[in-house]
Amino acid sequence: MTAMDERGADARALVRDLEGLLLIEAARSEGRAAAERFARRLPWLTESQRAEVERQYTEEHLVLARRAWGRTAHRARELRAEYEEAYRALRRRTFAWCLAGVALLAGVALLAGAALAVGVVA
Repeated sequence: MTAMDERGADARALVRDLEGLLLIEAARSEGRAAAERFARRLPWLTESQRAEVERQYTEEHLVLARRAWGRTAHRARELRAEYEEAYRALRRRTFAWCLAGVALLAGVALLAGAALAVGVVA
C-alpha cells in the first residue's frame, strides 16, 4: 500500500467517523425535541421531574435509534452478500456462454478449414 492509499483510507475512516458523530448528534437532538414535546403534555411534573423524564426519554430515543441502525446495517450486509453471490453466478454463466461461443466458433473454423482443405485437394 502506498502513502497515498494510506491517506485515502485514513480520510475515508475520518469521514465515516464524522458521519457517525453527526448522525448520533442528530438523533440526540431529535430525542431531546421529542422529549420536550412529551414532557409538555405532563404539566403536573415538577421542574426536576420534567428534566429527568426528558433525560430518560432522550436516552431511550438514542438507544432505539442505534438498534434501528444496527438492524439496517445487518440487513444491508445480508443484501450485499446476496447481490455479490448473484453477481458471481452471473459472471460464471457469462463466462460459460462465452467459452461455449468461442468453442463453437473454433469448431466452425475447423470445419471450414477442413472443407477448404478437402476442396483444394479435390
